[in-house]
Amino acid sequence: MLKKRALLIIDMQNDFVLPTAPQAVAGAIDIICNIQILLHSFREKNLPVFHIIREYRADGSDIEHTRRSDFLIRSYCVPNTNGAKIISELTPLDNEYIIVKNRFSGFMQTELDFILRQLNVQELVICGIQYPNCIRATVFDGVSLGYDVTLIADATGAQSEEWLNQIFLI
Repeated sequence: MLKKRALLIIDMQNDFVLPTAPQAVAGAIDIICNIQILLHSFREKNLPVFHIIREYRADGSDIEHTRRSDFLIRSYCVPNTNGAKIISELTPLDNEYIIVKNRFSGFMQTELDFILRQLNVQELVICGIQYPNCIRATVFDGVSLGYDVTLIADATGAQSEEWLNQIFLI
């Protein structure tokens, strides 16, 4: 029996993807096409799609302490700004879920696990950016919560090739 799958697209926002963005991830542009293929497949099969995004208060009061000083110099992913929006190539449909997080994992202090269980999802297909932080944390939390997790390496980006080479060492 096939397990019900859901697609999790992580942090594909203007502030992380656009080359001139404040927190541009070098490998982000290269994976858009592969994420579009995944997204199209999930939409075609009418399977759940989750766009997991970051947002921070403009004053930085809810950002991780390791990012706070950079954020206060040049803020990013502030709600209702162009930078916080999902890139136009992956614009969510009305029936897709948007999960807002302010930590690495898409599960930490969000309703993601609750909604996945309500939908009877057992397998997660994960893609997006940035592998060493948000992708990895979400993968580990998904496994810890009992989901089968598939990471799509060629639809996953990182700031450097060194980090991407670590994907298969998990």
